[in-house]
Amino acid sequence: MAITMKDIARDLGVSVVTVSKVLRNHSDISSATRKRVLQRMKDLNYQPNPAARTLVTGRTNLIGLIVPDLVHPFFAEVAKGISAKLRSHDYSLIIASSEDDANLERREIEQMLARRVDALILASTQSSPEAVRRIQEQKVPFVFLDRKIAEVEANFVGIDDLAAGDLATTHLLDVGCKTIAHIGGLEISTAVDRHAGYSRALARRGLELAPQYCIRFGRGDDSGDTAGYNGMKRLLELSPRPDGVFCLNDPVALGAMRAALEVGLQIPRDVAIVGCGNVHYGDLLVVPLTSIDQDSAALGANAAKLAMGLIKRKTEGQPRSLLVGIQLIARASSQGGAAHTLKQSVRDDCSCTTSCLAD
Repeated sequence: MAITMKDIARDLGVSVVTVSKVLRNHSDISSATRKRVLQRMKDLNYQPNPAARTLVTGRTNLIGLIVPDLVHPFFAEVAKGISAKLRSHDYSLIIASSEDDANLERREIEQMLARRVDALILASTQSSPEAVRRIQEQKVPFVFLDRKIAEVEANFVGIDDLAAGDLATTHLLDVGCKTIAHIGGLEISTAVDRHAGYSRALARRGLELAPQYCIRFGRGDDSGDTAGYNGMKRLLELSPRPDGVFCLNDPVALGAMRAALEVGLQIPRDVAIVGCGNVHYGDLLVVPLTSIDQDSAALGANAAKLAMGLIKRKTEGQPRSLLVGIQLIARASSQGGAAHTLKQSVRDDCSCTTSCLAD
């Protein structure tokens, strides 16, 4: 038979309330009593009942994470960072993938809410605010991760995607590329802002390319590597052929590299390629990939900290926007060289008088 709080209370001659307060780390329990209760729990191998704890605290100690793709190494690495941070604070993570499908994402949100998660972290594939209204109606704290939704003021953890596009394109200009194309996407904020950064960098050098040098694939139409492969095939038909390509993310860049190598081009002599995300195997490729590092571990840790802070606050406040610094890691796909770093401290737009973040 499972050991209960009543058993521990009876053994020690204390109330069940006292045992419950020890489990919740309540401040009005003496250190001596706390030590006795914890030792007895250890002796009896007591495992708290999650359902019972939820009834007492009103919390499940569960945080939900919905991402568009768990195959993409970036989101897997961010999820690992979130999980590591939550684990040290006695929270558990539930992960779901929307498969970059807006309807599936809405169903996953409903499932998370049905499981009564204490907070939700969302890398949304939506382009309208309708998706988050259900979350707001349920008064569940949520954090946008990596992607924003226009017209929704909400807590956000990500990078400055405009700066990322600018940094990648400026690097290609600095290594001597004259005709720089872009393979990107539509609608989602990361694609829109990285394209804007690409355009800004070209404009600063007095350059403007014809629209056909910018390939923008529809969301969910292709997987990243397929979109990159097909996009590069189209770019290679242009005259003049691009000698540099900035890709929305690393899977897109891998597809673009495959298309270039298939037709006998040499990277970077004939075409230099830069991605975004800095997947962990980027330096192990036949042609190591130059990429914008987004510090996925820091993104995950900050998203977890912000979500836990929102749970503890209990009341709504000014939304926070935390931007993690980025770094360009220059490898052989763009002629190598030393890494270029954009020094950008974590920016926090919150005006709260007390800290929203958990330790």
